[in-house]
Amino acid sequence: MANRCFYCGKGPQFGNNVSHAKNRNRRIFKPNLQRVRAVVENTPRRVRVCSSCMKAGRVQKAAC
Repeated sequence: MANRCFYCGKGPQFGNNVSHAKNRNRRIFKPNLQRVRAVVENTPRRVRVCSSCMKAGRVQKAAC
């Protein structure tokens, strides 16, 4: 399963860990994905959504 947000498409980003001695090694910044029941095309569905989309109100949650 891809590590992507259903709504905005946010995925992993790449960068470096930098120590005090300025040694660099590669690392991954993963998005904060949550599994939620959301209404997609008038049907409730489980989707993986990043927390920033939930805070922005892009996700219409389904009734339990």
